[in-house]
Amino acid sequence: MALLTVDSLQVSFTTRNGTHQAVKGVSFSVEPRKLTAIIGESGSGKSVSCYAMLGLIPTPPGRIDGGTALFDGRDLLSLSEGELRAIRGRDIAMIFQDPMTCLNPFMTIGEQLIEPLLVHQKLPKKQATERAIALLDEVGIRAPETTFNAYPHEFSGGMRQRVMIAMALINEPRLLIADEPTTALDVTIQAQILKLIAELQKKRDIGVLFISHDLAVVADIADHIVVMEQGEVVEQGAPSDLFSAAKHPYTQKLLDAIPTGQRVSTLTDPKPLIEVQQLRTWFYPNAKAAPVKAVDDVSLTIHRGEILGLVGESGSGKSTLGRALLRLAPITDGQVSFDGTRVTDLEGNGLKEFRRRMQMIFQDPFASLNPRMTVYDTLAEPLLLHGICAKSELDRVIARLMDDVGLAHSFIRKYPHEFSGGQRQRIAIGRALATKPEFIVADEPVSALDVTIQAQILDLLMDLGSEYGLTMLFISHDMAVIRHIADRIVVMYNGRLVEQGSTDQVFNAPKEAYTQSLLASIPGAALQ
Repeated sequence: MALLTVDSLQVSFTTRNGTHQAVKGVSFSVEPRKLTAIIGESGSGKSVSCYAMLGLIPTPPGRIDGGTALFDGRDLLSLSEGELRAIRGRDIAMIFQDPMTCLNPFMTIGEQLIEPLLVHQKLPKKQATERAIALLDEVGIRAPETTFNAYPHEFSGGMRQRVMIAMALINEPRLLIADEPTTALDVTIQAQILKLIAELQKKRDIGVLFISHDLAVVADIADHIVVMEQGEVVEQGAPSDLFSAAKHPYTQKLLDAIPTGQRVSTLTDPKPLIEVQQLRTWFYPNAKAAPVKAVDDVSLTIHRGEILGLVGESGSGKSTLGRALLRLAPITDGQVSFDGTRVTDLEGNGLKEFRRRMQMIFQDPFASLNPRMTVYDTLAEPLLLHGICAKSELDRVIARLMDDVGLAHSFIRKYPHEFSGGQRQRIAIGRALATKPEFIVADEPVSALDVTIQAQILDLLMDLGSEYGLTMLFISHDMAVIRHIADRIVVMYNGRLVEQGSTDQVFNAPKEAYTQSLLASIPGAALQ
């Protein structure tokens, strides 16, 4: 018998522009001890479906127009707020996508963990504390007695997500809803979290509803997959059936967007463009503390026309190295040469000219784009700053840039907040191309995007690289993405380069244990 049965769920939102139906007659079920995955791009209605049945969408503007959601014989959609509150956190628990925005920064982890026990089970504080510490240990938090009194900002992203899992399980729920719980995590941490959820599901006899935009992420753990597009279920079934014989074009589109295959280098006569010798970027928190060695004695060469993949987990020093090459991060020691010129010696106009030839695409385009500047102004700024074209030529040059990155000319007077994540990243790429650079540092440019948008941006970068003759340092923690785009790979760990070689060498014959752990963490073994 199903633990949860959702039938013909309909949800709409009313705005100044009219009524939008976000969920259109969605039906699915979750079995005990089974994991049902809901897959789809942003805006497909995945999260709204789950939030609606738990009474977590704001009303207005949200509204449930019809359907049922039977849990333990009770229709969740017909319950009062008080009745739902008694179920939420006790019988049904939820892991949200971003733990940092869901955890209270003013309360310790321990205080937040024991709160559900005090509210739902009325346990004495001492007993609640003992259970919370035991659960922290179960989800892999080191020294739980000590970290019990720590605050959220003192944890890494992976550790915060483990805390969220512990909080969801503290009352031993029968149904666990996980909303994109691994989206922003390193590939190794993602693998740990997926394994943890699967183990806890079996150990605690709970049903799991797992929301994701990436089929590869759920390929190894799902018992049943529901594919949603624009508020509708377009296909569902066992993973083996969907992966081997997808019936709906949208499901096939999601499968095709998963980075597979290996880039074969076309460089026949590689010549150095960037040469880095014993580079160090150290940060000093205060006069007494030991320095943080973000980049420590790094030497490498980037050849003209190649895409060099730089991989490693968060905190390994990847982004700091990329910024240091562009003089956007301080250089403590060592040398960076660009086409024979020592970048570390440049100042004033010399540095300005150098910046025209080397550009950066940042990880978060919403944070890197000026919210008060239109697309036109954003693309015009570097053109005017470096004197690349006269004002009379701006319209023509900007139109060409928009064509190159796949943006409609009708977007030209819009602001960043009016675009999707993928469109904003295209604007950022256009800005980087405006100066006709020879070298680009792409810092995690697809890590937060839907898998289909990610595939579009990767293809765009490779096409532009060929068209413009670009040399690129592509930074990522996703080994599958790196395999798809890079000619050569360098692996970074704790500020140092631990391995480098051609894409074929690193993937098929990794020498270092750290590289092997990164490769073993690539999701979607069932798809290989």
